[in-house]
Amino acid sequence: MKPEPNRSMEYHVLPPKGLLNDPNGLIYYKGLYHVFFQWNPHGTDHSFKYWGHATSSDLVTYEYHEAALQPVDWFDKNGCYSGSAIEHDGKLYLFYTGNVKSEEGERTSYQCLAVSEDGMSFKKLGPVTRHPEGYTQHMRDPKVMRGEDGVFYMILGAQRDDLTGDTVAYRSEDLLSWEFMGSIMSVREKLGYMWECPDILKLKGKDVFVFSPQGLEPEGYRFNNIFQTGYYMGCFQGGRFHWDGQPFEELDRGFEFYAPQTFVDEKGRTILFGWMGTMPSEMENAMPTVKEGWVHHLSLPREVSTAGGKLVQVPVEELRSLRHEKKEYSGRNIGFEIPHRAYELGIRLEGNVETFDLLYRNEIKIRFEAVGRRFIVERTNWATSLRETRSVTLDGNLKSIEIYTEETSMEIFINSGEEVFSLRYFAKEDDRKVSMEIEGAGSGIEAVSYRLESGRE
Repeated sequence: MKPEPNRSMEYHVLPPKGLLNDPNGLIYYKGLYHVFFQWNPHGTDHSFKYWGHATSSDLVTYEYHEAALQPVDWFDKNGCYSGSAIEHDGKLYLFYTGNVKSEEGERTSYQCLAVSEDGMSFKKLGPVTRHPEGYTQHMRDPKVMRGEDGVFYMILGAQRDDLTGDTVAYRSEDLLSWEFMGSIMSVREKLGYMWECPDILKLKGKDVFVFSPQGLEPEGYRFNNIFQTGYYMGCFQGGRFHWDGQPFEELDRGFEFYAPQTFVDEKGRTILFGWMGTMPSEMENAMPTVKEGWVHHLSLPREVSTAGGKLVQVPVEELRSLRHEKKEYSGRNIGFEIPHRAYELGIRLEGNVETFDLLYRNEIKIRFEAVGRRFIVERTNWATSLRETRSVTLDGNLKSIEIYTEETSMEIFINSGEEVFSLRYFAKEDDRKVSMEIEGAGSGIEAVSYRLESGRE
């Protein structure tokens, strides 16, 4: 029997039951978008890791399938950890990390391969690499890609023996035999104790190295989550990433975003999914959805590009098909009630904006202050009941905001995707109020809203 979510979520990938974390194996294969994900179908903790599997023809509605990979073999018996997918000779290749723990709790990691001819049933071929010297067993999350030279490259999140983070590369001619190449970094900045979920984005005019370092200390508005996700700009060639030297830049300024992965679809777009769920254990255990038997979901699919030396993210255009009941608002003070908790709100700001404030369901507060160009998002921490904020300094004035919300999540796209905030939230069931206010000479708000509904029965 195929698992199927049974909740009032409209357009995110979520677990049929249990716990979901990292997106895995994203690919467009044989006419379908395949979205795999880390999945514990047995509970809402991290004790088991399968590869869950969903497919879509439109990136809007998803069909859920039986688990693609299960931790039942000697090389993955304690978890089929994160990885990626690639098509070769008409077959779908899944690369993942097999996690094995001894009775003493010692970890061994194996980089493994499974192959499919239909995208639904997979044959495991077991480990395909040897563990290199100089690195601990914290090596995982293989991302496999074909280089411009026709050679296949595998990059892996890693930890050196000196307990600092790194990313390493292997090369292969056939996806079966792999040669170790060493660190991908020509110059390596010290960032935490482990780099997870590495990815290389080949975008117009620039390559982007995305990864998720663990162990960064907060720096003002930066690095305030338990773990971070960000990127370097540069050039990836021959298994090495030549970094431009720009500082590590956070990919998402919100509260939970982590472990993103990208793929290139049949239209040539680079599309990203992330996990909206990394948080301290006390928050995870206190998630209200635990009572319903599930936790966490993926982000919206986002099309990514570069502009002005930054990575830009916008919701994929297919999500526009969800729009119903368009309403328009204008003025300096606006108030209304939303008809549905799956909702899109587009805001344009005119004139000399000094401050802008938005209150959503008496739970989420958004504020922009022109002095310092500070953009602030505030919510309630459901474990402590205390208010908490995330902030960013914009490159210029605030011009536009696009907000997608569902029952317990919000994604905020600022200035056409220049900055993004992702977060979970829990508001009162019957509170649907939205209010906006702007200050500044000649300033005003133009807003448009939509109820979002997939039409799925």
